[in-house]
Amino acid sequence: MSRSKTLGELRAEKYQTRPVKEELRSNLVQKLKSKQCLFPGIIGYDHTVIPQIINAILSRHDMIFLGLRGQAKSRIIRQLPSLLDEYIPIVAGSEINDDPYHPISKYARDLIAQRGDETPIDWISAEERYKEKLATPDVTIADLIGDIDPIKAAKHRLDLSDEEAISFGLIPRSNRGIFAINELPDLSPKIQVGLFNIMQERDIQIRGYSIRLPLDVFLVYSANPQDYTNRGRIVTPLKDRIGSEIRTHYPLTREEGMAITDQEARINNRDGMEIIVPHFIKQIVEEIARAARENKDVEQSSGISARFSITCMENLVSSAERRALLNGERVICPRASDLIYMLPAMTGKMELSYSGEERGSEQVARRLIRQAVRVIFNEYFGHDDCQSTIDWFHEENRCFMLHDNMPATEIIALAEQVRGLTGRVKAYLKNDPLQRPEVLASGIEFMLEGLFAHKRLSKTEMHGQVRYG
Repeated sequence: MSRSKTLGELRAEKYQTRPVKEELRSNLVQKLKSKQCLFPGIIGYDHTVIPQIINAILSRHDMIFLGLRGQAKSRIIRQLPSLLDEYIPIVAGSEINDDPYHPISKYARDLIAQRGDETPIDWISAEERYKEKLATPDVTIADLIGDIDPIKAAKHRLDLSDEEAISFGLIPRSNRGIFAINELPDLSPKIQVGLFNIMQERDIQIRGYSIRLPLDVFLVYSANPQDYTNRGRIVTPLKDRIGSEIRTHYPLTREEGMAITDQEARINNRDGMEIIVPHFIKQIVEEIARAARENKDVEQSSGISARFSITCMENLVSSAERRALLNGERVICPRASDLIYMLPAMTGKMELSYSGEERGSEQVARRLIRQAVRVIFNEYFGHDDCQSTIDWFHEENRCFMLHDNMPATEIIALAEQVRGLTGRVKAYLKNDPLQRPEVLASGIEFMLEGLFAHKRLSKTEMHGQVRYG
């Protein structure tokens, strides 16, 4: 599609520019009418968070996303440019994306005054109109708003109060676009105060010189509630100027959490090997995260990120891959014995409470795994007391020996000797392809681990070997 190259051509086409919030609102309305997906890849927010976002944009509000870590705040913010026009015109060479019909910078006003309809026009994309800054204590007003450039002033013999002596910061350069600040409370209070005029009056003031620049910016922030006390706070007048506060949350159901993990975990591309993750294994991984979000040994104000489940699943599959490579197998299928190899992914993502610190991160993680196994075991085997299988172990003090790298066929052969073990697995784990030996072996280990979690079997671990008895 050909685009106007001069101001005269733009006027001849009767092109209309819009304030950025009107643009967002109009494009959102069209997407809602056509029932398009607004935020692809965002799971579990359809009836909670996304309606809040829609209302804020329809109300033309700046907004802040408030929630614990790993709740997709940044991911949603980075999808907001999809609501912008594909391209918009600006005065060519403008640092602050001047509207050709309503220029606000001295550079653009002077250029249009000199060249009139011959003023050159550039077109910028929606992606170019989005800018983001991670708030850190060392961020300055100059970074966000701008500062006087004495070298520029001296070179062009400009007075320091002259607008052309300014080196613009990120927010003016985001004019007619979206500017996002992540972790807002980390900004020092004096920097937050500098945002007041931009939020309300939409102008900027630099080093005491009042430069009237009616900026057209959609401002979006993110913050973690923990930050209000631990690292900083949002000053009240700034918070008052933010139109809508969007509260995010962790997955409300286990199924939503599993869907997020399925979508995000990097478990594919394993050198052509087939990957089968049994449904009960996925349930255990997500149940561990859910248990951690309620456990008194875990600091709940810090939260358990969605990345917790994702990295656990990646480690779990990698452990199964290691076994498959050592055995020369072409199928990767995690088992209960692989759960212990999630510890490195778990311990680094849990902030422990005082009681948790006393126990130690590894002990807390092991307890969470055992708790999750117990919950999922109950859902499959809870109606069966498994007494005949337990009795087999009591007879002659029998035991079941496993090691990390045992092939699936060996596990199945051993399980056939245990009364009722294989039969119960085949009867109750019908959601998985148990005709595959790797899945059947995984189900056998799951049942043994579940009986241990209920303290109906003992378990001894040593040097990669596990003994159930």
